[in-house]
Amino acid sequence: MLNISKNRIEGKVIINQYTSFSMLKNYSSITVLSKVLLASFIAILFILFLPWTQNIRSRGYVTTLQPDQRPQTINSVIAGKIEKWFVREGDFVNKGDTILFISEIKDDYFDPNLLSRTEEQIKAKELAVKSYMEKVNSLDAQIDALFQTKKLKIEQAKNYIKQSQLKVLSDSVDLEAAKTNYQIAEKQFKRQEELYEQGLKSLTDLESRKLKLQETQSKLISAENKLLTSRNELINAQVEINSINNQYIDKLSKAESDKYTAMSSMYDAEAIVTKMQNQYMNYSVRQGMYYITAPQDGYITKAIRSGIGETLKEGEEMVSIMPAKYDLAVEMYIKPFDLPLISKGQKVRFMFDGWPSVVFSGWPNISYGTFGGVVVAIDNFISENGKYRILVAPDKNDVKWPDGLRVGSGANGMALLKDVSIWYELWRNLNGFPPDYYEVGDKINKADKKKK
Repeated sequence: MLNISKNRIEGKVIINQYTSFSMLKNYSSITVLSKVLLASFIAILFILFLPWTQNIRSRGYVTTLQPDQRPQTINSVIAGKIEKWFVREGDFVNKGDTILFISEIKDDYFDPNLLSRTEEQIKAKELAVKSYMEKVNSLDAQIDALFQTKKLKIEQAKNYIKQSQLKVLSDSVDLEAAKTNYQIAEKQFKRQEELYEQGLKSLTDLESRKLKLQETQSKLISAENKLLTSRNELINAQVEINSINNQYIDKLSKAESDKYTAMSSMYDAEAIVTKMQNQYMNYSVRQGMYYITAPQDGYITKAIRSGIGETLKEGEEMVSIMPAKYDLAVEMYIKPFDLPLISKGQKVRFMFDGWPSVVFSGWPNISYGTFGGVVVAIDNFISENGKYRILVAPDKNDVKWPDGLRVGSGANGMALLKDVSIWYELWRNLNGFPPDYYEVGDKINKADKKKK
């Protein structure tokens, strides 16, 4: 009771007989509040010491683990015009199946007999190469013949020089004999002239001896003339061998010049043949590009260019295809502040769009509807959005990812770090400290120490 009135009922009424009086008298609001506060404090204190798993949360998208398993577009390698479609959106195609057919729009390739005409041109040029080769072989034979003739001519000239040398030697001997005869005749003439003056010889004998002297003198002059002629012939023979060398040098030079000209023409023709063969293969490969085929097994998702008669440019996108077989992964972006905390092999939990989940970020073991993953790749360069990209593959030791999951759907990821107390996590967040993390190597070292 409040005990406000001065008129008291104490002593007049037995209060203990009435329960309501005893309840009002013993009631204390302070006692109830203190009990509630004490229980709340104990509960909060207990919660603060509960374990909490630190984590980094980020939004990501489902993609594929291998680059060749991601959705791709098929481009037109050449310019053309759409003539016929063989598939429609949603169809499954095997590798090599024809998707559409395009026709040529460049006038350089309009000729339907382009390959056969190019092949004929190649054959004509090959015959030109063969004729140039024959000409080179003929000139080689001509050069060999000139070398042989030159060799024989030089041998002949050398023999003529040797003959001239022997003739000069013979004429020199004759000249010496003629000189000796002339000296003898001159002495005999002088003795005869002395004897004539003494009257011992007649005039007839003197004149006969004088005639003999003149004959020997004539033979001497003739021998000298003959020697000079032989010497001139020797000089002419030596000049002739130089003339032969010069003559055949000119002939050989001309033949070799013709040979190199023919070889140059042959090489030019071979280069043209090679170029035309390359062009022929380009034409052949280009005709094979009129049929656009599937690069791998997959589903046609969208026809980017449609209709009949529509023209395409080189490299223009025509249709998109999704590979039939793929390994799913999640592409996540994390802040540079959290990058040192992420490493390959780290565990990640996901909540996929379209799959219900009840998540307790600090207690992943009691979360429902989450799926496990493992970090397999971390970019070393920051992305355009100012974050770093990481790639997470399914955890083989965890629950299998949903079969209905498709590339491009959203995913909320949590990278699991160290287990700490809740009070420590609150204190860390209030102070803005980064989460604690541990390396795989540290765990291994600790395990080794325990074993020892």
